[in-house]
Amino acid sequence: MSPRQFQVRELFVALDRAKPTPLARQLEEQLREAIQSGRLATGQQLPSTRMLADELGISRGVVVRAYAQLGAEGYLAVRQGAYHHVTAVRTPQLAIAPPAETKRERVRYDLRPERPDVTQFPRRQWQRSLRQALLTATDAEVGYSDEHGLRPLREEIARYLARARGLAVTADSVVITAGSTHALTMIARVLHVRGEREIAFENPSHRILHSVARRNGLEPLGIPVDDEGLVVDELRRSGASAVVVSPAHQFPTGLAYGTARRTELLRWAEDCNGLIVEDDYNASFRYDGTPLGALQALAPERVAYIGSTSETLAPGLRLGWTVLPAHLVESVAGEIGLTILHLAALEQLALADFVRRAEFDRHLRRMRGVYRHRRDLLVRGLQQELPQLAVSGIAAGLHVVLELPSTAEEEEARERVSRAGIAVQTVSEHALPGYQGRRGLLIGYGAVHEQALERAALDLAAAVEGSAKLPDKRAGITRVA
Repeated sequence: MSPRQFQVRELFVALDRAKPTPLARQLEEQLREAIQSGRLATGQQLPSTRMLADELGISRGVVVRAYAQLGAEGYLAVRQGAYHHVTAVRTPQLAIAPPAETKRERVRYDLRPERPDVTQFPRRQWQRSLRQALLTATDAEVGYSDEHGLRPLREEIARYLARARGLAVTADSVVITAGSTHALTMIARVLHVRGEREIAFENPSHRILHSVARRNGLEPLGIPVDDEGLVVDELRRSGASAVVVSPAHQFPTGLAYGTARRTELLRWAEDCNGLIVEDDYNASFRYDGTPLGALQALAPERVAYIGSTSETLAPGLRLGWTVLPAHLVESVAGEIGLTILHLAALEQLALADFVRRAEFDRHLRRMRGVYRHRRDLLVRGLQQELPQLAVSGIAAGLHVVLELPSTAEEEEARERVSRAGIAVQTVSEHALPGYQGRRGLLIGYGAVHEQALERAALDLAAAVEGSAKLPDKRAGITRVA
């Protein structure tokens, strides 16, 4: 028996065209049962979509849809241009069920807003960079190294940010971090040591950042956001001397700051000797044109710029950077030295090589096309199924906002969607006290492949439509950029 025959026949798949159940659903269910029962073990490779389709006498699209669904559910690692393999084995439920309160709904579709597609991570290119780092690293670089980060990476990041985001930056102003959250943690610690007890945030903004501030002795102050960005007059009235903003693509509302609002914010920093922490978390993913340059380029001594590889490459890399005003560089680097001493050297050198060989640019260019297509699919599906609700957010990033009339409808819709096995977040989850803005579901499209995303949009729309009273379908609203 050839390897090809062995791989396909070991799946024990039998499709029945006489059944009303679609062939893709039959294939999906049988493969899922084989994984759950242990007949397909963790790590076992599956036939290619073309090979399985030929063996079963079905179209390749049927296999593609089944694999995509199982990938969305976490059963398969679905990688473009490579064989798929089993990533998790679900064991049969024990005879004695756990208490009801410990049961959790199975997630069929992960539509949380900050999830990138890690299956697209360029493994071969990264392996080449990692091997290059291993072969060329000096003894000093793999010893106790500079708390600022290794010089080769700081130089490459400085060149990249100057070219791609227009920053006024040199290697000496760059500090390498374990990601954006780590960078904010270090900056918050420095501000606390210097006597600050409050820090302003856009309201709403990411809840994790609020927690970071509190854990480092700073009380987060919520400043309202309107259609142009953070309301600077409210920031002035707050008395805060530092503020965290994401002007290129505000989270979670999905808006981009207007030019006038950016200028007004910089004027605030100049007038009160304030600090702007610019979280440029996914500015690389703009689909309808080139985003405005970073604020840091206009006032490098007033802005601390932070970014990372978490959404652009993969969260597991744990690498990021911050570009700091001169008065913060040594203090922030010193905090890193007092906590983790320094970051892993080989990964830093690998990223430096990866950026130097333009692999980072190539990956971003490819992923912009992938994410733009997925966004279009999601938006089109939501507009067709829920025309009475606005879908908002500029054409950027990894999520859109499905707006809902009130907090009550938002919470009920989230619960119904969760019961349908779909993981989403809400605007309210990221709101600070006093928030009075729009409500809605944050729906991500980064981590779900196209075939599964279309079905996810239909299932989500059905769950939302079954929740509390919504506007009449005839009153269609659209606010998508």
